[in-house]
Amino acid sequence: MRDPKLREIDERAFLRRLSPMLDVYAATMEPPNEQLPGRHTIMERHASYPGFRAFVVERRGALPVLTGPVQGFAYGFHGARGQWWHDVVAQALTDREGPEHAEAWLEDTFEIAELHVHPEAQGRGLGRALLNALCEGRPERTVVLSTLDRRPDTPARTLYRSVGMVDLLTDFEFPGGGPRYAVMGGTLPPAPYPPAPSSGASSP
Repeated sequence: MRDPKLREIDERAFLRRLSPMLDVYAATMEPPNEQLPGRHTIMERHASYPGFRAFVVERRGALPVLTGPVQGFAYGFHGARGQWWHDVVAQALTDREGPEHAEAWLEDTFEIAELHVHPEAQGRGLGRALLNALCEGRPERTVVLSTLDRRPDTPARTLYRSVGMVDLLTDFEFPGGGPRYAVMGGTLPPAPYPPAPSSGASSP
C-alpha cells in the first residue's frame, strides 16, 4: 500500500472530490445524515470564493480500503463581508469587544473552512501537514477558523494553539443550533512548531 500524499488541488479537482471528502467530514464530525446534502452545497459554493485554496491527502493508485483514497483534506479562502460565517463571527466579536476588535481579526483574514483527517488516519501528523501547507505563503494578515468546543484540549485545538492561535469565542452556537464551537485566530505566517513561549495575547 502506498503512503498517502499531500498535494494542492484546484477548484475543479476539489469539486470532483466532494463525495469522498464528505465521507471524511462525516467520519470526523458525525453530523446527522440529513445535513450532508446541505454541507455538499456549502462546500461547492466555497470553491468560488476569492483566494480559494485546497489540499488533499490521498493514496494514489492504491486499492480501495476502509477509509477510502482520501485520508484528509483542508481548504479556505479570503474572508469578506457577505459571507455567512464571516458575518456571524464579526457580529459576535463586535458584541463581545467592539467593532475595532472584530475588524482587527477579520479585515484581512484567511478563513479555514474545513480541515479534517479520517479517524483511522489520525495520529500521523497529517492535520499539521495540511494546516502548514494551507497557510504557507498566504498574503492575509490573520487566519481564523471554528472547531468543535468539546473540551479545551482536543487534538484539533492543541494543534491550532501550537501554531500561535488563540480562542476568540468559546462555547459559541452558530445560528440554527447544533454543537458548540470555539472560534480561534492567529497571525500569519503561523508560529513555528514547537511554539515559542508566548504571553497568550488575545488580539492580533
